[in-house]
Order: sequence, then C-alpha cells, then structure tokens
Amino acid sequence: MSVQIGNIDLGEFPLLLAPMEDVSDPPFRYVCKQNGADMMYTEFISSEGLIRDAAKSRQKLDIFEYERPIGIQIFGSDIDHMREATEIASLAGPDLMDINYGCPVKQVACRGAGASLLQDIDKMVAMTKAVVNATHLPVTVKTRLGWDDNTKNIYEVAERLQDVGIKALTIHGRTRSQMYKGVADWTLIHDIKKNPRIKIPIFGNGDIDSPEKAAEWRTQFEVDGMMIGRAAIGYPWIFREIKHYFKTGEHLDKPTIAERIEVCKTHLEKSMEWKGPRTGIFEMRRHYSNYFKGVPDFKEYRMKLVTAATVEEIMDILDQVDKKYAFEMA
Repeated sequence: MSVQIGNIDLGEFPLLLAPMEDVSDPPFRYVCKQNGADMMYTEFISSEGLIRDAAKSRQKLDIFEYERPIGIQIFGSDIDHMREATEIASLAGPDLMDINYGCPVKQVACRGAGASLLQDIDKMVAMTKAVVNATHLPVTVKTRLGWDDNTKNIYEVAERLQDVGIKALTIHGRTRSQMYKGVADWTLIHDIKKNPRIKIPIFGNGDIDSPEKAAEWRTQFEVDGMMIGRAAIGYPWIFREIKHYFKTGEHLDKPTIAERIEVCKTHLEKSMEWKGPRTGIFEMRRHYSNYFKGVPDFKEYRMKLVTAATVEEIMDILDQVDKKYAFEMA
C-alpha cells in the first residue's frame, strides 16, 4: 500500500531526507533527489525571520519543481507568529508544511522553540492547530521521544497532534537531553505505530546509516517510512543503496571515485547557481571531506579544495583526484 500525506502519494515505503540546518539547501537536495530521496524538506526556517522578512529566512523558501514533493519546515515559540509564518511559507508553493518540535540545540530549544515544546504539550497542540488552520496544505510534524528520560511523552504527543489535524509524524528516537549521542531507541516509535488510535503515517528517524539496518528496522519497528539525515551528508547514494537492498537483498557497488567527483561537481555547480559563485564556493567547503570520506591520504587534496578560490581551481583539483585515485581504487 502506498503511503499518503494528504493527496501526496509517496509510494510503498518512502525514504525522506531530513531537514538539516546549513545542509539541506537546494544544491544538496538536488543530489539527494537524483539518488532516490522520495520526499525532502527545506532547512528549518525561523518564524520570526519570515515575519521580519529576513533575507536568510526568505532565501530558505526557495524550492524548485524537480524537488517535489517537498515540505517547508518552520519553527518558533510564539503561536501567532507561527500562524503568520505558515501563511507566508504557504505562498512559496510547497507540497506540505512541517513543524519542527525536535531541534535540540540551545539557540532554539532554550528560546521556547523546537524540542522545548515537548515540555509544554498544551502549547504544542495549540500551536499545531494554529498552523493547520492557517494553510490549505497538509501539515506534518517532526519531534523527539520527549525532553529527557523522565518525560518521554511521545505517545500523548502523537495522539493529540493527530487529533488537531496533522497528516504525518516523524519521530527521532532520542530525547532532547540526548542531543545526538548514544543510540536511537525506536521501540517507542514502534509503540506509536501499533497504537490503534493512530491512523496517520509514522516515520522513524535516527541512526539509519546502512541498507542492512534500514531493512532490519523496517521489519522490526513496522514504520511507514524512514527519514535519513546525517548518513546522507556527502553520501547521497544512501537512498539508492537502501532501495536496491529492499528489492534484492543485495548491495549495490559503492560509488567509484569518478562518481564521487561527478556528484561533488554537480553539487558545486548547483551551489554557485543558487548562491552566486563566491558564496557557493565558500559554502561548498564543508562538504568535501564527506564526499571523499574513506579515501586514503586525501588530506592534501582536501586542504587544496577548502582553500581554492575559483571554480577553475576546484575543477582542476578534482581532475587531479580523479587521475590519482582512479587507478589506486580500481
């Protein structure tokens, strides 16, 4: 059976790209879509920034036809501002709206937004209802198990958010206090999925980093789909590898050095198209080490790539990498 969010058909078992700050921008989303991501989200966008018309927040609303279906994710601490931000974001033409109730970082959670709302379920429900009422689009939520080990309230959260109209829920298998440490616990996610009151799709998130784990957890926890975050950074092939493993039980060959370079170049080109050459080159620097993770003795080339100032220099360095490693890693 296909998974549905409103009128959006995501296929039998969708793989979602997580919204990650300073990562999930249009250039990164492009290479993930090319490699099999079924649905994606923007970086999370501050409701306050949208209301103030801040340039950085407005730019994050940029979406492209090839990305569909795509959701815009917003966060904030003020219910009225979240309602207004929803109206603004809906005009950008996404396929759905998503609310971030999971971000654990201090700058967000300690200002009453993100995972902080897990400490005030009544406010979370009121905010969600305001967002649902402010848009014609399906609304989804991403959250965590609870604030800490003593307040794992996701069971109540799931029921009450469904009751006010959300169309899907993604659950990261950690509490806010865990941040990204330890091992994600999907047992509560499974409990939510098995709850007979829950009719909306439930997506699991946290620690999906291999085809085997994805296949094992798909069976064990019975979720409707999976959201992948950190494992996709510098490795967008994770989506196609998981899908291939689901179908065949076999592993796809790992990307060759030529494939790594090709996707890296595409990412750079899209980055420059969207942000302009100067910013595009600068912001691409954070990705090189991930694209070539595991390549032996790569430090010299990484240092060259993160200091190169022109696209011509970067392309030349990548061509050098191709020549050196095409034989060594064949």
